[in-house]
Amino acid sequence: MPSDGPIRSATVAAPRSTALGPVEYALIATQSITWGSTFFFIALARSHVPPLTLSFVRLIPAALLLGAVVAMMGLRLPATWPEWRHMLIFSIFNNALPFALISAAQRETTGGIAAIFMAITPLCGLVMAPWFIAEEKFTARRLVGILVGIVGVAIVTGASGATGSWTSQSMLVVAALCFGAAGIYARLYLSGYHPFAVASAQTIGALAVSILPLLVIDRPWSLANPGMEAWLAMLIIGIAGSGLSPLCHFTVLRRAGPVNAMLTSIVVPVTPIVLGFIFLGERIGVRELVGAIIIACALTIIDGRLVQRADRLWRSWTS
Repeated sequence: MPSDGPIRSATVAAPRSTALGPVEYALIATQSITWGSTFFFIALARSHVPPLTLSFVRLIPAALLLGAVVAMMGLRLPATWPEWRHMLIFSIFNNALPFALISAAQRETTGGIAAIFMAITPLCGLVMAPWFIAEEKFTARRLVGILVGIVGVAIVTGASGATGSWTSQSMLVVAALCFGAAGIYARLYLSGYHPFAVASAQTIGALAVSILPLLVIDRPWSLANPGMEAWLAMLIIGIAGSGLSPLCHFTVLRRAGPVNAMLTSIVVPVTPIVLGFIFLGERIGVRELVGAIIIACALTIIDGRLVQRADRLWRSWTS
């Protein structure tokens, strides 16, 4: 996801507690709605705005919102070129590139399917992390969760209809891999920054790296006015999906830790599926739903808490 790394970010201090309270649940629900609604509003704008233009325009309100938050809090942004170089690389993989890929893929698939694919981001991060971070290990539970997640992805990609072509599916998988790689990169190179400063700086960086591709490929001066609906969709994507969503995510990271923040991936697909069904007449087949449930089960296995509770309950019954 654009706002969250799959493992944990080096920009996040040790959480106050790993327990989830009402505030944390409210933040997770808010992030699920704001980030999940992004896929719905992409569907509204996709036929009027090319992917790179859509990705660029939504960054403007997001940058203004996050910049205002950083300014009010007096947070430090990168000040030197080496710092900005890392932030630019992070912004490519955590923002500009995956969002453009998602926007392009949704020309052939629904927002619900795109969100289901993004739910594999933590799985991507878990597969890659041990190769780059010494303290990350392939535990038995993680391996089981990853294998279960692969089964879920295979079921979704093997479905027909709204799932889209292999090209669109590949774009979504690459987007999830980008988010996973970005989470690892943040942990390795972006320590010392407040999470809100990272959210703001990555948006500025995404604007910078998106300008040249936008001018060369989309040539925005040659595009027709997309209409009020598309403009409003891009505005909402910027404020909600690219602005409020990372603020919610990073707050949960700081308050309850990365494992709890990862749980958002399980419920994010609900919002675009419901909105797409009500307003766009989009349908999700049984096979896609089964794949989504299996992916959710994989993340639950990796999280481990439900597994541990079930084990304790089983032991109490059998003892």
